Amino acid sequence: MTLAEQGWRTEHATRAALVVDAADYYAHARKAMMAAEHQIMLVGWDFDTRIPLDRSFPDDGAPTELGPFLTWLADNRPGLCINILTWGMVAVKTLARGTTALRLARWMAHPQITFKPDGAHPFGGSHHQKIIVIDDSLAFCGGIDMTASRWDTREHLDDDERRRRPFTRRRYMPWHDASMALEGPVAKALGELARSRWEIAGGNTLPVPQAHDGIWPDALDPHFRDVDVTIARTRGLNGDIDQIREIEALFAAMIAGVERFAYIETQYFASRVIAEAIAKRLDEPDGPEFVIVNPKVADGWLEEEVMGAARAELIDALRQHPHHERARIYTPVTRNGCDIYVHAKIMIADDKVLRVGSANMNNRSMGLDSECDVLIEAETPDIAATIAAIRDDLLAEHLGVAPEAVAETLAKTGSLLQTVERLRGDGRTLVPFEPPEQSDLERAMAESKMFDPEHPDEAFEPATKRGLASRVRRRARRMRRRVRRHVRG
Repeated sequence: MTLAEQGWRTEHATRAALVVDAADYYAHARKAMMAAEHQIMLVGWDFDTRIPLDRSFPDDGAPTELGPFLTWLADNRPGLCINILTWGMVAVKTLARGTTALRLARWMAHPQITFKPDGAHPFGGSHHQKIIVIDDSLAFCGGIDMTASRWDTREHLDDDERRRRPFTRRRYMPWHDASMALEGPVAKALGELARSRWEIAGGNTLPVPQAHDGIWPDALDPHFRDVDVTIARTRGLNGDIDQIREIEALFAAMIAGVERFAYIETQYFASRVIAEAIAKRLDEPDGPEFVIVNPKVADGWLEEEVMGAARAELIDALRQHPHHERARIYTPVTRNGCDIYVHAKIMIADDKVLRVGSANMNNRSMGLDSECDVLIEAETPDIAATIAAIRDDLLAEHLGVAPEAVAETLAKTGSLLQTVERLRGDGRTLVPFEPPEQSDLERAMAESKMFDPEHPDEAFEPATKRGLASRVRRRARRMRRRVRRHVRG
């Protein structure tokens, strides 16, 4: 099967662009919503009405804070309906966020704004898609939620006073994230997906808006024109709602198809399926390289206990394979050496495939939570060159160098790993990750996958039937035995 056949559907995009970090994303999203006429779908894991969207404070008559901005849009666009869908568990937390509860109460009385918590998930599952669709004409799909502690610029300045939470004004750490902007029929498909999710969550059947031109933000330069985009989903089995594991299949197919190197940005590295797929490639004597950019520590103590321990177990298992040095994890730091939190979910295979979405490289993103990723394949040399340029640009951001330096070094070495190693330095850079020593309890939690299951029933399976890294280790032992037999022969 081709990569496109692994997904849900492939649709045309008249324009597409990768938007890196929330400062640009929020501003572009606000500008696009200003052009909405019929329908806005805001679908996310979390939602905070207090965040500012455009810190340049444009003189267009509309507020810049998210909640007042949406109210202003509804009041000034008589035919516009705004539908907001967020995970049910997080929706409860929004009630404790200062003015958010009052804002939601006002929206309950507003005929054009509907806020809906999504609790239609299997036990332990969550709604994790991050999608905005405007009049089925323009869509954003990726890893950025419209919530607090996400805004940052690509500079990730150490002392940026704008990086503070609403109300408390507490500082938060530098934050790296990404989303795709997509125009054309693919936006309509994402609109169908968002409306379908709305109905699954218990909402009414929403009308299909009339698509129109004039929504793409003028300040957003497209990376691609007239390309096909594949959409892939994850959805957990929940009663009559069927399970969907397209994202898992796409990850496995992409890893199997990499020829030279894969560049990956992910919040977590904790998926058994992905680790096994990488392990198979590490068993090849001339297989590809894997450069993985990860946060040093997960966001939250429980996440670190679960995902951090799982990452350590998988790294240990992969290191038992003969060519494990071809897969390395790096963590980004600022100019002063502070950690940058990586929340982006990006994978670039060679110069051939760009993938962006909401799915992390953990088990629950493969079969439990609701996820949505988009993928562009290089069908022409121009598209391949653009994908390569995006990869070089992302690496340049993390390494504190110009994209041209990445491209030149990669051309000289032919190795993504050697490129990173040659360009790493002081200040803004990538640091090789070495997992800390794990306690017996942490290792047991990781192996059990109790807090990061691949499917709803797994949380109830005996621990002996689970085992996060056991299959990766078994494969490594089999490979070592083959090597010994070959040497003896």
